[in-house]
Amino acid sequence: MSVLDRQPPSPESTPLTGYAALAREIRQAGLMRRRPGFYSGMLAVNLTVLGGVVTAMAFLQDSWWLMAMALALAVVSTQLAFFAHDAGHRQITRKAGHSAVLGLIHANLLNGFSYGWWIGKHNAHHAHPNDLAADPDVHPGVLVFDADEAAARRGWGAWLTRHQAWLFFPLLLLEALNLHVSSIRALVKSGIRHRGIEILLIGLHLAAYAALLITTMTWLQAIVFVTVHQGLLGVYLGCSFAPNHKGMPNLTGEQAADPLLRQVLTSRNVRGGPVTDVVLGGLNYQIEHHLFPSMPRANLRRAQLVIRRFCEQHDISYAETSLVTSYGQVLQCLHEVGAPLRQLTAARTAEGH
Repeated sequence: MSVLDRQPPSPESTPLTGYAALAREIRQAGLMRRRPGFYSGMLAVNLTVLGGVVTAMAFLQDSWWLMAMALALAVVSTQLAFFAHDAGHRQITRKAGHSAVLGLIHANLLNGFSYGWWIGKHNAHHAHPNDLAADPDVHPGVLVFDADEAAARRGWGAWLTRHQAWLFFPLLLLEALNLHVSSIRALVKSGIRHRGIEILLIGLHLAAYAALLITTMTWLQAIVFVTVHQGLLGVYLGCSFAPNHKGMPNLTGEQAADPLLRQVLTSRNVRGGPVTDVVLGGLNYQIEHHLFPSMPRANLRRAQLVIRRFCEQHDISYAETSLVTSYGQVLQCLHEVGAPLRQLTAARTAEGH
């Protein structure tokens, strides 16, 4: 059975009022409590590594070994983005003001992304995961996740869709650039809260980034450094988010209306241990995260035991696979969506002979 043909359990086989019972069990287990020590330690590690990278760049001035620092900076930049993600969900602190400060520092100042733009987009995704009409993460763009949308493509867009499975990982090299451009576009318009502060912080980020490059390397090295840093940042971010929902089945209207089924049946967990938790920023517990977005990252592993058992008891499909298999399912979905266009091209080619 193909990824697109695979259907979730029928509504009759699953409870439509189970979320309240599960939430009560999660709260009674203390899994919604803040973890200030965990996040304080993470903040200290991230900032220490960032400071270490900058210091090393100063000592390696004009050396091609600086390119190794581009790799290190891509890793720490992604970890800083994960921290901003947790702040946006108020996992770190319940106070909106404190969460906003942490998010603005980690997204705008340290990464050059718009925190306000991302919050709006990400909240829409959480409310309607994998909903082709309401989830911005599956709206047609360079990649298409719906066969009907794919069939309507023409020209250059059609070529991209025909080959999108092969192009998926190479395109991730441009994901960080896409986030920077989307952030600037959003901030040019009005509507984002703290817009002036966001513009100022991104301006400071760009100025500091440029100053670091100018003072530590030649122009040629700077071009290579930016290409490596931003390219690997995009790949790391994309590889962390891609396994979570892509290729998961669409829901019936009744299933989509239920808060438990809507989040569980559209999400996929990635199997692993503590190293996977760190590398993927806790996003490997996507089911748990979508059910309880404000749950601190450090509690997700314990919550998984409760939620997986709950799903088994109520005959709810709980998707969990290895990281490699999850990528395979994403690529299979992209390949199948582009299949009608490839068949159409083949038929036109055959007619021309």
